[in-house]
Amino acid sequence: MPSTDPSSPTEPSEPSEPSEPPEGKAAVSPNPNPKPGPVSGPKPGPKSTSTPNPKAPAPARSRKGVVIGALVAVAALLAGWLSQYAVGGDTTAPRAGGDSGSATAEERSDNTAAGNPALLKLARRTADDPFARGAEDAPVVLIEYADFGCSFCGKFARDTEPKLVRKYVDKGLLRIEWRNFPVFGEGSERAALAGYAAGRQGRFWQFYDAVYADKGNEKNAFEGGHLRELAEQAGVPDLDRFDRDRASEAARKLLEKDRTEAYGLGAAATPAFLVNGQPIAGAQPDEVFTDAIERAAAAAEKSGKRPDGPSGESSDGKPDGQSDGQSGPRGDQD
Repeated sequence: MPSTDPSSPTEPSEPSEPSEPPEGKAAVSPNPNPKPGPVSGPKPGPKSTSTPNPKAPAPARSRKGVVIGALVAVAALLAGWLSQYAVGGDTTAPRAGGDSGSATAEERSDNTAAGNPALLKLARRTADDPFARGAEDAPVVLIEYADFGCSFCGKFARDTEPKLVRKYVDKGLLRIEWRNFPVFGEGSERAALAGYAAGRQGRFWQFYDAVYADKGNEKNAFEGGHLRELAEQAGVPDLDRFDRDRASEAARKLLEKDRTEAYGLGAAATPAFLVNGQPIAGAQPDEVFTDAIERAAAAAEKSGKRPDGPSGESSDGKPDGQSDGQSGPRGDQD
């Protein structure tokens, strides 16, 4: 889930000053020379024990406690996502595979590089998926949760991803799967729907490159005319179909499915990544991704297991050792 265009945290409110007595009225102090006199008030009697009014409203403090408890729960969820990686490319923070306690490098690789089994299952490995590139049975899957209006997503797309494609995807070691995670409002949602429409004509990755190539698209309103221009740049052949597809219920359904998946993981900003189930938050330096990919590949090789497809069989539907070797749809490289 990262540095990734997070919203500024709210500042705590200042503590209130002690209240002063109302203007024109002095604070009451004891009389230093009291004079004897009759004692006013009720006569002494047996002490009674006061009981609270059963109709009194519950203190506001209890309601405040519930809200604070909910916020603490959310913070804990996000901490689980961000615990191993720095946010926003902070190279001074611990890297994946960096020193942690007394564990050796080999132990850390064995314990973490194999990935969380539940998160590993999020890889779709669907045949002919227009929103993925790389072999279906690649030993490592990088899932990217991103927003077309996110500046740090653009940085990853321009500076890091082309290197990963050349070094790992083209060699069959890595598969990259896209997930829509629009967090910057309606413009980002429109761009996500347009990406779906471009993918319907086999031009998603070209659309992806066209959007991120122009830094002017960061937090763009992505109005209809501009999206058609981007689709034309991406080589989408039928722009009328493009308009119909981006307005379809299927486009909206996939967007919501991807976004729900990201929020369910505790991601709160973009970009966020899973590398064989291991999280990376933010547009990190290249070596953070290469280290994670190579450790995951080594762990997969050591386990001797091929990645499973959705049905639990080999992802290409063939016996182990047999594969057509073809990659999914692939876009232009920078």
